[in-house]
Amino acid sequence: MPEAVHTPRPGGEPPKAPIERRHLGGTERRRPGQEAENRPPVSSQELSKAPAELIEEPGPKVNWRVFVISSAVIVAFSLWAMFAPGHAADTMRAMVAWIAENLGWFYVLTITVVIVFVLWVALSKEGSVRLGPDHSRPQYKLFTWVAMLFAAGVGIDMLFYSVTGPITQYMAPPTGEGQTGAAAQDAVVWTMFHYGVAGWAMYSLLGMAMGYFAYRWGMPLSIRAALYPLLGKRVRGGIGDTIDIVTLVGTVFGVATSMGIGVVLLNVGFAWLFGLPEGLALQIALVVVAVIMTIAACTSGMDKGIRLISELNIWSAAAMLLYILVTGESAFLLNALVENIGRFVFSLPERTLQTFAYQEGGSEWMAGWTLFFWAFWLAWGPFVGLFLARISRGRTLREFVIAAVTAPVLCDFLLVSIFGNSAMRQVLDGNTEFAQQAVDSPEKGWFALLEMFPGAAFLIGLGTLSGLLFYLTSANSGAMVMSNFSSSIPKPSQDGAKWLRVFWAVLTAVLTIAMLVAGGVTTMEYATLIFALPVTVIAWLVMASFSKALRMERAEREGRILRRQSTAAHGGHVPERTWRQRLERMRSYPSKKQVAQFMERTVQPALADVVREFGKQDHQATLDPVPNEHTDISGHALVVTIPEHRDFHYQVQAVEAPVPMFGGRMSRQTDVYYRVEVFTQTGSEGYDLMGLSHQQVIDDVLDRYEAHLGFLTYSTQHDYASVLTPSPATTTGATPVVEPAEPQNGAGTDTADSRPKA
Repeated sequence: MPEAVHTPRPGGEPPKAPIERRHLGGTERRRPGQEAENRPPVSSQELSKAPAELIEEPGPKVNWRVFVISSAVIVAFSLWAMFAPGHAADTMRAMVAWIAENLGWFYVLTITVVIVFVLWVALSKEGSVRLGPDHSRPQYKLFTWVAMLFAAGVGIDMLFYSVTGPITQYMAPPTGEGQTGAAAQDAVVWTMFHYGVAGWAMYSLLGMAMGYFAYRWGMPLSIRAALYPLLGKRVRGGIGDTIDIVTLVGTVFGVATSMGIGVVLLNVGFAWLFGLPEGLALQIALVVVAVIMTIAACTSGMDKGIRLISELNIWSAAAMLLYILVTGESAFLLNALVENIGRFVFSLPERTLQTFAYQEGGSEWMAGWTLFFWAFWLAWGPFVGLFLARISRGRTLREFVIAAVTAPVLCDFLLVSIFGNSAMRQVLDGNTEFAQQAVDSPEKGWFALLEMFPGAAFLIGLGTLSGLLFYLTSANSGAMVMSNFSSSIPKPSQDGAKWLRVFWAVLTAVLTIAMLVAGGVTTMEYATLIFALPVTVIAWLVMASFSKALRMERAEREGRILRRQSTAAHGGHVPERTWRQRLERMRSYPSKKQVAQFMERTVQPALADVVREFGKQDHQATLDPVPNEHTDISGHALVVTIPEHRDFHYQVQAVEAPVPMFGGRMSRQTDVYYRVEVFTQTGSEGYDLMGLSHQQVIDDVLDRYEAHLGFLTYSTQHDYASVLTPSPATTTGATPVVEPAEPQNGAGTDTADSRPKA
């Protein structure tokens, strides 16, 4: 391999004078770069340094500060709730009343802004940005991916509230008289509203933010990494640990609340089926079962079995809905479903911003319903968001958001509407005893509804099985996510230690039991609303950080508007070829040896000539070899330093791609071939240099350099100083090298999909 070429600017760079900063106590002198050491990144060049600054070790390790403090908070709360249940319940009731009265507007505003923000991302030009390099493509087919989205965000709590929610809003609505036609029309819609767009918007926000920074910029898959553009290196220290502690504690309370609601519901089902006595003892036994299943999953290789359970719970729920739809009043249920969706759509803006400020007792209703659900989604946001990010690599932001706020929401509507309207039919027909039972004891009301259908034993058994599967899935996946949040994990495909997963499963079970002792579901609602309050702050920070990163993407894209018209639509200039070269390229699938020779005999000498010429013209340029462990063919990175502006970066890498099933070479010995692609800081530019001449490679470098100068011209003519053109005092560091994406979960490299589409 030829030696790297370096052509520093003749005479070198003169040392910069210290910076003077005036303040009330006098003048302070600082060395250049000292002030900028911990500041947030102001350009995509600086943002790309995040992996080196955030990843300290190659493998997962326990973050002991986060682990100890979070555990201490949860243990302290659990002991308080167990040994002083009356005092704990009264204190939380008072805190919730104060929050509802004074901060209810903040919860409502936060969720509203989150909904608007994720829709803005999806519908803006930034919606085409991928969760990964530009050349990455999705790992899962659309149907499979959407099914996984639904499985991730649905818990047993939906079964619990699908009956008690509509009946409660019919009997005692937040406004107007109860048990009227108007109350009936809105009864199911309120529950659809609470299980609708708001929760999935929160999941989308945290999921796409974590996925974007992990897969596109190589950062860890965590909340603190998503705040790097806003906080800079500070996310590594106490601030980052505080963020993780808030996220982890909120997640634990969210999962514990779902588990607590689940055992209260399953308690009735098991008692009905097997004649067991209802009560706290059976509920604690169900919690213990979830812990045992989680421990078995992570110690005996049953994770695939848990994934099978996740799919099975979807089918069991679908079978239960179909059974009710067929054996119940089908025409009424379908008519009501259509009307419910219509009222939901047209009343969504009003309901989203409604705080009942003019309604007597409005804050109490908000605390028990809307604010609780908003807090619940905030607490579950990091949990579900992490899972959504892990399955969505290669998706665009637009399809990620649109799919998340439509397909799973429609499934939620189907479940809530069929169960809710089946219960409403009974109440409208005069079954007041059932209505009162559903309000006073929701878990008994749900099973009482199932008893009214033909084959009650079968339906109750199916309902109990479905609830149990939802319950076990939440418990197991929750423990895995908690272990990740309490660890420092460099790669998105890695998880925390198994013993840590067992620990969080046990601690969550203890918290669940403590809240059951302290007052059951009501106490869980109180705790969720209280501990989700700090998570609202994180939601605002994530939106600010993510929007800053997207502004960097937008500025870079708009800067390319000044490029020559011969450039490709994706931003890269496609080198012109002779007709013979074009024909040869169509019929050729180069081997690794051919690409290695091309890199050594054509690409490296051409880039070396360019670097030498830059040096003669007093430009500081470097050419360095870049090892590629995926292909074993070293690439080459050419960097031209532009003082006080973003450097020009031109990297050539060999990537593996599958041979098409058609083509000129029908009898091939291998299923893959190799391409020579040009990369920038954001990934592959999508075109192949293989087969070009020495001069054509040089022409391509110069074309891209001209486009880069046009980009810098645009950034200086527009007000993007905070994004692209930092001041001389804050400009530090060199342009990092962008390497091809690492394969995830054993799949092939993303570069296989980087070839231009016909």
